[in-house]
Amino acid sequence: MQIPQSWADRGQSLEFVDDGGINGVRWPRVSRLGNFRLHAPLFSIWLQIRGSTDIDAREGRFRLAAGDWIAFERDSRPELQAGRTGLTLGMVLSPDLQRSIAQSRGQGLFAGRGQIPSGERVLTLRLWRQAMQGPPVGHDGNGDHVRLMQPLLMQLSLLQGELAAQLRRCPGRSHNRKRQVFGRLQRARLFLEGHRDRVVTLTELAELTSFSNWYLSKTFHSIYDECPQAASQRLRLEHACELLADTTLVIGEVGMACGFENACSFSRAFRTYTGITASAWRERVRNGGPRSAQPANAQRKAAALACT
Repeated sequence: MQIPQSWADRGQSLEFVDDGGINGVRWPRVSRLGNFRLHAPLFSIWLQIRGSTDIDAREGRFRLAAGDWIAFERDSRPELQAGRTGLTLGMVLSPDLQRSIAQSRGQGLFAGRGQIPSGERVLTLRLWRQAMQGPPVGHDGNGDHVRLMQPLLMQLSLLQGELAAQLRRCPGRSHNRKRQVFGRLQRARLFLEGHRDRVVTLTELAELTSFSNWYLSKTFHSIYDECPQAASQRLRLEHACELLADTTLVIGEVGMACGFENACSFSRAFRTYTGITASAWRERVRNGGPRSAQPANAQRKAAALACT
């Protein structure tokens, strides 16, 4: 059985189920309250064209806004629920094709998330549509797939450009080993982003990546310049900034929604991170101030202590 090119639209629900016969690349689309489940153990990458889409995966929960991209490893099995005006384009790769891309591109594609610069969105959409006109369902010529997808793959590599520099910092005697280690760490990083509502333990990340706690913490810090504990707290505080700006939750409720035990611990951590109180930050945003939080110098010291 091959995966058809499918479109879950206007509340329709679709599922991709693996029976061991999937090859090549498929192009699912989810829009206007459509629901899509990927049950097959396949690498996938998704672009949000308009509106919003909520995603549940093994790495956690995510919301994509227009211009966002996100990529999942093979056993992530994401489920997408498009918003009323949402449109999400997907690319699902068979293991053979994923390996072919890694060999031809040198780097390959990794799990993670990011944004498409506004000036690149039209180009990315056009390349995506061109790539969709490739070999039909059931064609298993990976060389043909990679050749026809080259322009899109080059664009996706540019979108993941930051990861290339981080990959070079990854330990490993060979390039293939570096890719393997980095792929696992990217998944750990995505797991932290998908669980911004609570504290994530090193043990959870170690089980996810099949690394020891010590190796995970050491390697994570060497690549991302922060340890997993500091990254978890930073992401939770960034989430708190979003909730303060976009909701009417009281300060204590925001702290609880971001995994802090009580209002005092949240207020202390937030002030350490931003240099101002949560209520002052909310007031600043409501008066037209910047929505993004700039970490205070004290937060950098706190992050360093958290890694020791």
